[in-house]
Amino acid sequence: MIDISMPRLSDSMEEGTILKWLAAEGAQIKRGDELAEIETDKASMVYEADQEGALHILAGEGDTLPVGAPIAQLLAAGEQPSQAGSADTGTAAPEPAAEQASVAPAPVPEAAAVAAVAEAGNAAGARVKASPLARRLAAGAGIELTALAGSGPGGRVVKADVERALQAGAAPQSNGPAPSPLAPPKGEVEIVELSRTQSLIARRMAEAKATIPEFTLQCEIDMEAAVALRTQLKGLAERQERQVPSFNDMVLKACALALREHPRANGTYKDGRFELHPRVNVGVAVAAADALLVPVVRDADTSSLWSIAAQSRRLALAARDGTITPPDLAGGTFSVSNLGMFGIDAFTAVINPPQAAILAVGSLAQRAVVREGQLVARHTMTVTLTCDHRILYGADAAEFLGSIRELLEQPLALMG
Repeated sequence: MIDISMPRLSDSMEEGTILKWLAAEGAQIKRGDELAEIETDKASMVYEADQEGALHILAGEGDTLPVGAPIAQLLAAGEQPSQAGSADTGTAAPEPAAEQASVAPAPVPEAAAVAAVAEAGNAAGARVKASPLARRLAAGAGIELTALAGSGPGGRVVKADVERALQAGAAPQSNGPAPSPLAPPKGEVEIVELSRTQSLIARRMAEAKATIPEFTLQCEIDMEAAVALRTQLKGLAERQERQVPSFNDMVLKACALALREHPRANGTYKDGRFELHPRVNVGVAVAAADALLVPVVRDADTSSLWSIAAQSRRLALAARDGTITPPDLAGGTFSVSNLGMFGIDAFTAVINPPQAAILAVGSLAQRAVVREGQLVARHTMTVTLTCDHRILYGADAAEFLGSIRELLEQPLALMG
């Protein structure tokens, strides 16, 4: 018998949700067969078998389990499934007779009302087997789980069963007094459940603000030479049928070269020591559907500007259409966030832990500036560097930001 546990599919993954089993109960599995689609904290991945045997499913679709928890077993011919693993599947064991007796429910806080409905199950008998997601959906729609025929393993009610009931027009069941006719002063509240990616973002941003002693530096960069260089590159790219580097690609390359020159900015503070990373992997923030993803351009310091342009386009498209993979999101040592395309002149970005810093890029536009005592129009851009003060000090950060500015104001260095 081979136990299959919830795999760790990304470096920050702590738990995963089984979206769909791609193999049926009892199916004969071979190495490389697709077993299940699993949602991680960063993306959805197909998990493939690395062993052989008959599949016995322990965790249902919609179940969320920590990394390492059993989700299935592979059985040899004539072998019976182990009962030990089934304890972690979320399937309830029969309750003692005394606990099955009808008892008047005590008042519960409003915040626990939905959970109470979901856990109610069959008031006259054993608790209905259902995935946590199916319970939440049924509770929200007012559908009794006892009225549904489960299609999951062992008759378990899963998300698809609830959705079929909703499409068929199942009548909501009333479990309490009629609601008050008086509308809430703020109107009817819409509850939006966070996706796993949104939950991770919320947790990591709260961690960053609570644990990182940050400070920010800001400077204005004269982009006149960069604008002229991109005009030349655009003509060259059209003739060679290549991707035209954007100004953000130039920023990525400038950051990568500056990180190589200032290794502490490419490091991490961890457990009272500095960890300096040998590779320069720059993440670029991408606004995806209801989430913020940071795909990583690897070895950006040794990649050409043309290569960075191609990589960043591919990663941005994958992030927006939902095909991004965990490896594309892992291994970043520094991040860049650009809101200039939205007309934002300057802003402060939140550090993506455990990185040492993040660069926020504002809009590039012609502005009135003073040059040699004369008021002239120049293309300028404001950037803001947010730093972890435990690894980057003021002077270090100022020199690092100065290197970025120098590279962008003399952009021929980016072509090396």
